[in-house]
Amino acid sequence: MIQDIAPHQMNISYRSAEPSDDSPIMVFRDGKLLSGHDGMKIIFPKYREVGGRTVCLFAVDDTEYFLSEEAGVEPEGYEYRSMRELRKIKTAETTELFAAFTAYHLSEWYLSNRFCGRCGGRMVHDTVERAEVCPACGCKTYPRINPAVIIGIRNNDRILITKYRTGYAHSALVAGFTEIGETLEDTVRREAMEEVGLKVKNITYYKSQPWGMAMDLLAGFFCDVDGDDRIRMDENELKYAEWVERDKIELQPTDISLTNEMMKAFQNEAGRTERNG
Repeated sequence: MIQDIAPHQMNISYRSAEPSDDSPIMVFRDGKLLSGHDGMKIIFPKYREVGGRTVCLFAVDDTEYFLSEEAGVEPEGYEYRSMRELRKIKTAETTELFAAFTAYHLSEWYLSNRFCGRCGGRMVHDTVERAEVCPACGCKTYPRINPAVIIGIRNNDRILITKYRTGYAHSALVAGFTEIGETLEDTVRREAMEEVGLKVKNITYYKSQPWGMAMDLLAGFFCDVDGDDRIRMDENELKYAEWVERDKIELQPTDISLTNEMMKAFQNEAGRTERNG
C-alpha cells in the first residue's frame, strides 16, 4: 500500500525547522503539486530553486519536507499535477507519492484554517505542536482526519465488487465515511445497506491506511452477507455492483490502495473467516 515505504520511514511529528538549500519543497496551486518525474520517481523542487516562506511538514528518514507558504519563484522543469495525475505515474517505489499525498492533506488543512472559525481572527502556527491558534480568542484547531471504512462483503467464494458512478473508474469495494455517533462497525452496517441494500454479519477488522488525497483514515473490514444476497444498488453512488468470484476479480492498476490489497487478500483466501450461522 502507499504507506508501505520500508526501509524508509516517515516521521510526521511536528518540528520547528528551517529548510536547507536541498530540502524538498511542496508548492501547491489550486490543489495541484509542483513536481517532476525522472523516469524512476517523482521529484520536487529544492528550496534553493523556490525560496520564500515555508513550514516544516514531516521527515522521510533524515530528509525534511517543507510546505511553501509563499514561494519566491516557480522554477522551470516542473509542472502542477493533481493527486490523481500523480497516482498514475509509474514509479519504482511509493515513497515520494506517499509524501505528496501527506503533504496535500496538510496543505489543504492549512489553507482551510487561515482564519478562526469562532471569531474570524487570523490564525497563526502553534510553536509546540501541529495546530493553528487564534491570538484573539485562543481557539486552537488541529489537523482534520476523516474516518472512513472499506468493506469487503463476502458471499461464500464471491465478493461484492463495485465501480463508482463518477471519479475513479476501476474496481472498488463498498466504502463510506463514519458519521458522528457511529462506531466503525456501525458504519460498515449502514454503508452496506445504503449502497447495496445488504445486511452483513461477522464483521472483522483487516487493516488501516492513511489516504491523504481525500484527507481520510481508512479502516478495512471483511464481513459476510446476512440472509438475502440480492443487490439493491444506490444508482446515485454506483454504476456497477455485482458478486464476483475470486478468479474473476479485476484488480486496480497499482498496489497503493487498501481496497486493492483487500481484493487481493480475498483472492488469496486471506480474507476468509469461519462462517457463523
